[in-house]
Amino acid sequence: QVQLVESGGGLVQAGGPLGLSCAASGSTFSNYPMGWFPQAPGKEGEFVAAISWSGGGKYYADSVKGRFTITRENAKNTVYLQINSMKPEDTAVYYCAASSRGTFFYTLESQYDYWGQGTQVTVSS
Repeated sequence: QVQLVESGGGLVQAGGPLGLSCAASGSTFSNYPMGWFPQAPGKEGEFVAAISWSGGGKYYADSVKGRFTITRENAKNTVYLQINSMKPEDTAVYYCAASSRGTFFYTLESQYDYWGQGTQVTVSS
């Protein structure tokens, strides 16, 4: 099993950048493809970015391409999400997730087995 803890959320102004981190423990981090799923108020979680176990493969939702960047440092057991040009609609609780399904990346919540507690991101206009 793997435990995940997100950090880096907060209140930011529209147009600015924000970097989120997700620290993993409890298992071999490099075994797990990772993803980020923000959940806006009153809505279901939404896939935005995923990364393969090695970091060599990345996939983004069309809605965030060019603004969101997912990376990982297996030596630090951490996955990151960099968000640029933030918009009020980016306001959400951001969850990171780990999949035990293999080496590729995944876009569905059901393909992930472990979740963090989330970190709140609020973007003011």
